Amino acid sequence: MYAALVTLAAIVGILIGSFLNVVIYRVPRGESVVSPRSHCPACDRPILARHNVPIVSYLVLRGRCAYCGDHISPRYPLVEALTGLMFGATTAWAVTSGHGAMLGALLYIVAAGVALAAIDLDVHRLPNRIVLPSYPVVAVLLTAAAWSSGDWWALGRAGIGAVALFAFYLLLVLVYPAGMGWGDVKLAGVLGGVLAYVSWAALVVGAFAGFVFGAVVAVGLIASRRGTGKTALPFGPFMLLGVVAGVVLGGDIASVYWGVLSA
Repeated sequence: MYAALVTLAAIVGILIGSFLNVVIYRVPRGESVVSPRSHCPACDRPILARHNVPIVSYLVLRGRCAYCGDHISPRYPLVEALTGLMFGATTAWAVTSGHGAMLGALLYIVAAGVALAAIDLDVHRLPNRIVLPSYPVVAVLLTAAAWSSGDWWALGRAGIGAVALFAFYLLLVLVYPAGMGWGDVKLAGVLGGVLAYVSWAALVVGAFAGFVFGAVVAVGLIASRRGTGKTALPFGPFMLLGVVAGVVLGGDIASVYWGVLSA
């Protein structure tokens, strides 16, 4: 049953990843994500259903449009595969860690996070069209999780965490506006709620892990001479990686930390 659930989640994730490709391409351009139907950017021909099977169609067509032969970015199957992998892994973690009640919220964050990370890498922007609706969606999903598990304090903790992380990022952008954008501030509230629902440890570790990941990448770019101290890096992907670290490792890191202090 467990294996079947994880496999099903991965398949659903791949299908959702196909839709996320549409979101990633159209949202920054201000286009609708529901119409018109998917089409080739080069020849503008509509993509038939048999040419739009996630991952499989890309492999069968050898990464080229079925009509004009134009090259198709490998990011399309990568997004689909990554979303499927993360849906499966998230489901496995939620079930085995006892957080199954909040699986819906976690999967939503995975889907929105994949889209936001890709868009931020492309255009250095976190669109309001994705971030702002995430507040009511996550609030409803976490409320449902609290009702299902009977853990209403977790929901209260999520509210406190959302406000706290939003305020922290707001302070940072007011003190040093060049350091990050307002999209990061808006996203922080959503991520803070999810992290705090898991635990305080997840919130603290997840919040600061994003800065650690960002610093590591920045140092790597400088060391490899691919960037300088003034190179602008999109911070959204690091925030989202921080959430993964906080949710999965927050409790363990906190235990080690307190163990060292009490030794």
